[in-house]
Amino acid sequence: MKIRSQQRTTLIWLISLIAVGFGLLTIKEGGTILFGDEATRATAGNYVPFVLWFNFVAGFAYVVAGIGLWLQQRWAVWLAASLAAATAITFAAFGIHVLFDGLYEKRTVIAMSMRTLVWSTIATLAWRQLVWRRI
Repeated sequence: MKIRSQQRTTLIWLISLIAVGFGLLTIKEGGTILFGDEATRATAGNYVPFVLWFNFVAGFAYVVAGIGLWLQQRWAVWLAASLAAATAITFAAFGIHVLFDGLYEKRTVIAMSMRTLVWSTIATLAWRQLVWRRI
């Protein structure tokens, strides 16, 4: 039983580090475009402002969720699940934007797919490790 507990702790620590790292990178990249000069924004191409703002703000929540997971707090599981859902909803809204011929970059499709997958995975693993096993 001790080995299983150690694996659970290691897995939670791993996903918490991924969450914090992902959050810090998201804040840096989003902030560079949002608060950079015109040349910086031009290099970003056809970014979608509501997606960029969502990701930038969510980056702070990613860091908070990662810290909560590191501390093995149940509220962090709910935050991770909320982030997964909010990311999926934003991705769907982005899809509607594209459907109505809105300008976008292909990298946004890739990034939002990755964000949705990463946060769905983090939420699922956190649920299994911090909530489901304690029931």
